[in-house]
Amino acid sequence: MSISGAAATETGGSGGLDAMVAAIRSGPQGPDIGAFFDLSAVADLRTATIRRFRDPDSATAGLLFEQLRHSGDSSGPDLLERLAGHAAGKTPGELDAQSERVFERGWYDRVYPEAWRLVREHLAAGHTVALTGTVTEYQLYPLATALEVGHVLGARPTVAAGRFTGGLDGALPYGPDKAAMVADFAAGHDIDLRRSYAYTGSATDLPLLSSVGTPVPIAPDSTLAAAAADHGWTRPVVAARTSPTVADRLRTVLGFAALLGGALFGVLSKAHTRDRRTMADALMRYGAGWPLRLCGIRLRVTGAEYARQPRPAVFLFNHQSQFDVLIVPAVLGAGVTGVGKKELIRHPVFGPLMRFVGVTFIDRSNTDRAKASLAPVVHTLRDGLSIAIAPEGTRSYTPQPGRFKKGAFHIAAQAGVPVIPVVIRNAADIGRRDSMIARPGTVDIAILPPVDSTGWDPADLGREVAAVRQRYLDTLRDWPSAAG
Repeated sequence: MSISGAAATETGGSGGLDAMVAAIRSGPQGPDIGAFFDLSAVADLRTATIRRFRDPDSATAGLLFEQLRHSGDSSGPDLLERLAGHAAGKTPGELDAQSERVFERGWYDRVYPEAWRLVREHLAAGHTVALTGTVTEYQLYPLATALEVGHVLGARPTVAAGRFTGGLDGALPYGPDKAAMVADFAAGHDIDLRRSYAYTGSATDLPLLSSVGTPVPIAPDSTLAAAAADHGWTRPVVAARTSPTVADRLRTVLGFAALLGGALFGVLSKAHTRDRRTMADALMRYGAGWPLRLCGIRLRVTGAEYARQPRPAVFLFNHQSQFDVLIVPAVLGAGVTGVGKKELIRHPVFGPLMRFVGVTFIDRSNTDRAKASLAPVVHTLRDGLSIAIAPEGTRSYTPQPGRFKKGAFHIAAQAGVPVIPVVIRNAADIGRRDSMIARPGTVDIAILPPVDSTGWDPADLGREVAAVRQRYLDTLRDWPSAAG
């Protein structure tokens, strides 16, 4: 299958991507269709820089990262062999752990949201999805896990007696050999390559592209772009993963000052009431609204009626950005408090503000203590105050919501209040996971109808948690219209 005509050109905006999504949805379904994503089509690593971090073997970490950056060009194989030699004597567990740290510190924020969307479409179609690259399998595992992709096709360092020998098993996953690796995988999984898809940004993967029915260059290098134009291949447009500008940094500093000023103004404006809750609501209104406006962050909300009724409720939000702490109160309004990690209680600025608005602090390092610290939240809900909580427990590394924990669902059931999903689509575009710098832009939020928690069986709560998380995945895949 291929896309032809207007859909087979790079159209600007999201046109090419929308055409690709439509083709996947209307095309053949099932596991005999493969979708092979090369690393060069999933993440922009060419200009990435690794953050400094403590590591017992920083030389290996640096080489892991450098080899990832060059995985799509001609130096990839040489660096791969050098990496294998450097890993000699290490255990697979050590390389796996270092690859995870490099992903978290060096390049998770370079993943294209558009590629994530395509991965989700293929998974929804029941296709067999695999992540490839001229890298080791260990370097692919963290991203594959984050994207919930079940297969990786990379180089395999040779292991003997539980340690790497310094060599590689088989041919390097590069050029025709990578295409052969994919063909072998397809044969072993009964995949029809003539009806399958391949995504890459590197001209070194032209043999792979020519082996499938639907070749798709994403962010192609110049040679691949020329080949794509000659063949009329579709080219979905992806946004470059750029670094914050000086103007972004200046706006963020002003926004931080506005947060403090807005919080103080809110409290003073309602001090005459002598009512702590009224003052806390005003603190969040101005303390969230002023910095969002100064930073140029606009909120586009669907389902706003569910933010007001029913109350009280447990509002669940998927967590991507540092700025979710401003976005969520700005959307939900008065009568809501939250749950935060205990480390924040000692923060000189946020600690006092969060204590003032009644935030409950939990110890994420200990499951039993975390459960115990959530117990008072049930009383908070029964007293009529709603709670906003991130069920993932931490910020996710990709647009994919992480695994949901059960704590928020337990307290909703015990308090007899509904769960209301708050789905945030693109907060990472204005502030990535670990960044304190805000970029101007529009964040989309969909507030979904409430989920009744009465009648939930605590012994079977996992099913309810999975069903709610699936609503997030479905909403992110098919975003509701403004009128929806």
